[in-house]
Amino acid sequence: MSVKLRLARAGAKKSPYYHLVAADSRKPRDGKFLEAIGSYVPTAKKKEDQFKVNSDRLAYWQKAGAVATETVAELLKRYAKANPAPVAAKPAAAAAK
Repeated sequence: MSVKLRLARAGAKKSPYYHLVAADSRKPRDGKFLEAIGSYVPTAKKKEDQFKVNSDRLAYWQKAGAVATETVAELLKRYAKANPAPVAAKPAAAAAK
């Protein structure tokens, strides 16, 4: 089974809403999926409301070998650029030394 990270369309006509899902590549676009890990609303007013993703589950699926489609890869690249990963703070005891 080949797993892909792709968008599944939802929402009304001319008002698109997409779920970012991990799905078997043989299933239809809007068919059964393994897990929903985010959402994409291209018509959202605020840029930060357009794309949301559960980064823990995204990392899990990428480690499991899931491959992102071109569109999802582009969205993830934009998301990473807008939301850089927070740098882990050193514990207070280590900083005092």
